[in-house]
Amino acid sequence: MKKIKNSLFYIGLISGVSAMIYWIVLQGSKLELGRNIVIPDSKKSQWAEFIGSMTHNLGNPLAILLAQIVAILFAARIFGWICKRIGQPTVIGEIIAGIVLGPSLFGIYFPEFSAILFPASSLDNLRILSQVGLILFMFMVGMELDLNALKNKAHEALVISHASIIIPFALGMGLAYFIYQSFAPQGIQFLSFGLFIGIAMSITAFPVLARIVQERGIQKTKLGSVVITCAAADDITAWCILATVIAIVKAGSIVSSLFTILLAVTYVFIMIKVVRPFLMRVGDLHTTRENLSKPIIAIFFLTLILSSYATEVIGIHTLFGAFMAGVIMPVNIKFRNIFIEKIEDVSLVLLLPLFFVFTGLRTEIGLLNDPYLWKITGLIILVAVAGKFVGSVIAAKFVGQNWKNSLTIGALMNTRGLIELVVLNIGYDLGVLPPKIFAMLVIMALVTTFMTSPVLDLINWIFKTKPDEMPQKIKESSQYKILFSFGTPESGRALLRLANGLTKKLNGNVAITALHLSPTNELHPYFADEYEKETFTPIIEESKNLNRKIITFFKSSKDIDTDIVDVANKGDYNLLLIGASQSIFQGSLLGKVLGFTTRIINPEKLLHTFTGKDKLFDNSPIDERTRLILSKTQISVGILIDKRLDKIENVFIPVLDTEDKYLITYAHKLIQNIKCQIVILDVSGYLKNDSEIIEKISEIDRTIPNHITLQSEMVIAKTFLQQQDLMIVSLDSWKRLVETKSLWLTNIPSTLIIADKPEMP
Repeated sequence: MKKIKNSLFYIGLISGVSAMIYWIVLQGSKLELGRNIVIPDSKKSQWAEFIGSMTHNLGNPLAILLAQIVAILFAARIFGWICKRIGQPTVIGEIIAGIVLGPSLFGIYFPEFSAILFPASSLDNLRILSQVGLILFMFMVGMELDLNALKNKAHEALVISHASIIIPFALGMGLAYFIYQSFAPQGIQFLSFGLFIGIAMSITAFPVLARIVQERGIQKTKLGSVVITCAAADDITAWCILATVIAIVKAGSIVSSLFTILLAVTYVFIMIKVVRPFLMRVGDLHTTRENLSKPIIAIFFLTLILSSYATEVIGIHTLFGAFMAGVIMPVNIKFRNIFIEKIEDVSLVLLLPLFFVFTGLRTEIGLLNDPYLWKITGLIILVAVAGKFVGSVIAAKFVGQNWKNSLTIGALMNTRGLIELVVLNIGYDLGVLPPKIFAMLVIMALVTTFMTSPVLDLINWIFKTKPDEMPQKIKESSQYKILFSFGTPESGRALLRLANGLTKKLNGNVAITALHLSPTNELHPYFADEYEKETFTPIIEESKNLNRKIITFFKSSKDIDTDIVDVANKGDYNLLLIGASQSIFQGSLLGKVLGFTTRIINPEKLLHTFTGKDKLFDNSPIDERTRLILSKTQISVGILIDKRLDKIENVFIPVLDTEDKYLITYAHKLIQNIKCQIVILDVSGYLKNDSEIIEKISEIDRTIPNHITLQSEMVIAKTFLQQQDLMIVSLDSWKRLVETKSLWLTNIPSTLIIADKPEMP
């Protein structure tokens, strides 16, 4: 009755208000008399009017900007994925995406498309938006620097870092001497040109270097600590030098730039001695997400904006102010981690690719249309590598590093990446770097970043040492080993309870390893230790409650699913336990549409669709990541669908096929270790005629009486399902239940899906 009443009220309200609006329009039309209202030409077709309106809308600056963002994100995603597949940082792919969309490729082969998507009048909007992304990025770079680490390792790091700056800087100045007359713009002094070529040779991309160190698993080694500290010192020094260079270039001479430099020194002093203590106090009082309120966040963003504004007015560039604002942020790791999480997705995923494309639009590789120009490009690359790589190697060897570590440090310090592009764009904006030299230096940035991973592999091959990331404890032999990989602490606790239920009374003959992998691009190197501690604390506490010793294994990963498989196979485990993933749109039309869209955005899924590995509208009951793990692991895999598995006292095992009889082994383990009640449901009547299985169940019952029951039930009561803590089912039977839309699925408890490989001991 209430629904009918509400419906009548709704219909009456809409009808009455609509009638009133219609009456107002009729009365308002009478007011048009004598106002020279222009009536559209009735001879012009409605379709033509619609097309004209659409064309006008497409040419709107906001529409063009949004179309540019869509194209940029697609291109950056695709090229970033390609580089990731060949072992390169995704930033290289994003830079290449910018060059492809610019005049170097699309501008030549698809000029009409390029003119429509990137008209000259729209580039200012793109530039300003990309600068906002750069400001946020440099703010994060500043926050990622660990000044305490610089203090603790200052001597060794400063020697290597400053040698890796001064040597390439000097070589860059020498290079500028030879190319100045041929390439320097008219009206630009040699000092300005030489200083920018020198600083371009001296840059190390701290964020890219830190990611490479993390991906290779050496961040906790002495070598990793030294090289990250060197890069951090290099970053600070290079930006201070760059600020000085900008001041000199804008002033025209060293003497006239002294006022700018004096103002810059005053600015840095105020930021460190006045602003930083205040921010530290605020940060210490607001270290959790709950009390980090919007007014507090506004204080820090206001600091960022005012700092950037101050450096722009002083004349040492906005980005130095953003970098400095990040450096003086509170050193509290929790605070920095929370704050970075709030801005990194918008900055790195949405705004930063705009900068890459804007750089690509400026990079006209077609200008290098002469063999001589390519020789100069090769010379620039040679000088850059010789100065940075050789300079770092010599300094590292001098302070006591062995040859392998010295070469590794040299290869990593030679990484330039995004920071190099920032410097080059500043030089381009100031008119110091002409288009040809700009294109050459962009190519140099790509080559030196691209060569880092292959050179590191070559160094490891020469010295015949491949870092072994597998902890020694995992390698030690045990009678039975379980690996559980978890994403959240909640799922980790459930998987640990399950692993404990299978092994509780095996004492010293079992090893349980808790594995957590974090995506490299989402984990900041200096926050890794704190993140690891926070992630594993709930798991360790649960292990203490269960009186179970566990091994913890944490690693940052470029490809989580593949790394899970590698750890499982190389660790010689007997069983891998993982949590299940399920799309919230599963089974709906919207889910199919979103799944199709996801394949376009995710190149890996799109590739699998084209190669036939995945169907376009696949209704598989197993998600893609789980299917990948199942296809590549050499051991048995258990997939837990967790519905708050707090205890394991009542378990039922449906047997839908004769192949499911291996599940009896799991029943035996649970009874033997935690004495839970097991009900085996012989749904199709396969087991009652299998003498081997009947004997096995009887043997279990004789050993530990009254804990296992065999039932033949075609229909399972809802009340029975609600009384169970866990269902154990084979992978094939689970697929059958999903495909037949079994009524069980709406009432089942937590479920362990077993994909059996070799038989369990």
